[in-house]
Amino acid sequence: MISKVLHRFYRVVLSSSFQDIVKFLLILGAIVWLISAGSEKLYYNWQWYRVKQFIFTFDQGTFIPGPLLQGLWVTLKITFISLFLALFFGLTAAIFRLSNSMVAGLTARVYVESIRNTPLLIQLLFNYFVLSPILGISPFMTAVLTLSLFEGAYASEIIRAGIQSIDKGQWESAQSTGLNKTQTYFYVIIPQAYRFLIPPLTNQSVALLKDSALVSTIAIYDLTMQGQVIVSNTFLTFEIWFTVAAIYLVIALIITFIVFVLEKHLQGDRSVIKN
Repeated sequence: MISKVLHRFYRVVLSSSFQDIVKFLLILGAIVWLISAGSEKLYYNWQWYRVKQFIFTFDQGTFIPGPLLQGLWVTLKITFISLFLALFFGLTAAIFRLSNSMVAGLTARVYVESIRNTPLLIQLLFNYFVLSPILGISPFMTAVLTLSLFEGAYASEIIRAGIQSIDKGQWESAQSTGLNKTQTYFYVIIPQAYRFLIPPLTNQSVALLKDSALVSTIAIYDLTMQGQVIVSNTFLTFEIWFTVAAIYLVIALIITFIVFVLEKHLQGDRSVIKN
């Protein structure tokens, strides 16, 4: 009896899942120790109890969002509008790159290479100080267009690779049924390619969320800008920045989880179709 119990115990200890849990706890413990040791050497006075008022408060039972939640709302608006436009720019540039038109291909290549090989911050400042006054657009729209063009350049390469991964026989079958090139793209090729595009485009969505923090440089009161204002007024440096980082982390994990559920759903539909 004792030998069976010991055998089961050793099997649990040697299992990969148990070892992963132990490794995670060790890493978590090391991080906590580093933060604790660092704060002691800095002689920093932690005041976490003051952070809640900057997230939300209740006044006579009424929920009042704090500056961090107000900044989060601006960040989410910028992120999701930019994501929609980035997919549009990316799809357009990918189709141009794959077309037989020299002008379209050259235009898409210049767009992709110029955007991908220059820093986002420089693009943001250039558009804000140069193009924004000329075009008469607001700082919010400047931020949205800059982020969408930047992420769209990366998305175009992802979409182009996904389209090229579809077998050429699909093109021939579609054209044999009388579909033109545009109809072939939107009715045959893209519906098959988007399953392969979801994971890399999810990474770009998370990258877009994090890159949106740079819009604080053009006086947009997003989550990062609100954090900067609070820190300058209260000197709660570590508490506020850790809170801001945690909010970004939670939003990124939510996006990843939603896409994970969608991907599993699509895999289930694919298995049903195969059967």
